[in-house]
Amino acid sequence: MDNGLIVRGLHRAPWPRFLLWLAPWTGLLVFGVYGAYLCLSKGLNQTNMDNRFAFGVWIFLDLAVIALGAGAFFTGFLLYILRKTELKAVINSAVVLGFICYSGAVVVLMVDVGQPLRAWFTFWHPNVHSMLTEVTFCITCYLMVLAIEYAPIILRNRKLKQVAPLLVFEFELHKVVVVFAAVGTFLSFFHQGSLGGLYGVLQGRPFSYREGFAVWPSTFFLFILSAAASGPSFIILTTRLVEKISRKKLVKTEVYAMLGRISGLLLLFYVLLKSIDTIIWANSTSPQAGVPAAEYYAWQPFGTWILYAEIVLFGLLPALLYLNTRVRSSSFGLLACALLTCGGIVLNRFVMTIQTLALPTLRFDAFMLYLPSWQEVATFLAVIAYGVLVYSVSFRYLRLFPQERELAVREELPERIAV
Repeated sequence: MDNGLIVRGLHRAPWPRFLLWLAPWTGLLVFGVYGAYLCLSKGLNQTNMDNRFAFGVWIFLDLAVIALGAGAFFTGFLLYILRKTELKAVINSAVVLGFICYSGAVVVLMVDVGQPLRAWFTFWHPNVHSMLTEVTFCITCYLMVLAIEYAPIILRNRKLKQVAPLLVFEFELHKVVVVFAAVGTFLSFFHQGSLGGLYGVLQGRPFSYREGFAVWPSTFFLFILSAAASGPSFIILTTRLVEKISRKKLVKTEVYAMLGRISGLLLLFYVLLKSIDTIIWANSTSPQAGVPAAEYYAWQPFGTWILYAEIVLFGLLPALLYLNTRVRSSSFGLLACALLTCGGIVLNRFVMTIQTLALPTLRFDAFMLYLPSWQEVATFLAVIAYGVLVYSVSFRYLRLFPQERELAVREELPERIAV
């Protein structure tokens, strides 16, 4: 029965081995669900957050996951709007990854609210002056868009295609996927920007406060650009990882090279704007608020090293390497660049969330230390386990990589000729 569900022409691991792979991730999911249950049943006193440190590891990792999930909207934008047809090879995987990232982030946010039964207040009683209201609406709508884009991938399963009404529905849905890709791009652009703009308008937090263009602080545009730059790198990273685990060639080298070049160009532009933004903040914005920028880096462990690491090590270095043809044609070089780029986006979200709240805002304020409780860590580990489980099942039973069959035939052909 299991073999009848697998896409014809593709080879997957035997059922017992697949169950063995799922077992530890299922255990991790159960452990995380228990941690989330404690937070929901007993309250947020199960966490190490408080009224002064209201944004903890959940928000930091949510922002990072949402940024990495931008590979879905940006790949769709490149494929359907800019007609980069080579990206058909990874669009299905990008949609699944985007769905996992956004649905996982929404679940964690429900736990973070502490009273999920009142989560609907955001929609029924929106604060029209808050950027988080726009973020909530955009993330919810984009998750619906991703679910709609995920549906045709599921309906192409060989068993489901035998059901005539589902086959017709998948055909009709596929014809309007371009519209949903355009809507998803619009929604994702704006909520990525608003997440950054949230920190940029905090005048009481001089470390993150920025001036900008009209009503938008510079962090609004930096968040959009950084997410767009890291999205293709996350597609490279995850696809390479799946290739290593499955021991199969899934995507042609040219597709990797294209994703790397796009990511490198966007990353270089982001580093340029980020550097300009940092110089203006350090020499104008922060001193005008009454705090020399150097004082923020006097508090350990947030020394100036973290600034150089974000801009140079995880920004400029992978951008320049990506633009080198020899590096892009190297499997190791491409993987190293993808790791550095994704690490940089995670570090940036850490700085904007954890470092911003830890640093004192007034001279008589204390430097705040924060370490997440095991319940916080377990809850987010549940999201990772959930993502691995959903992607594993999707990879086994759906056609995530259209080039896989062709590449498998190419690898088998020399062996057949030799025989």
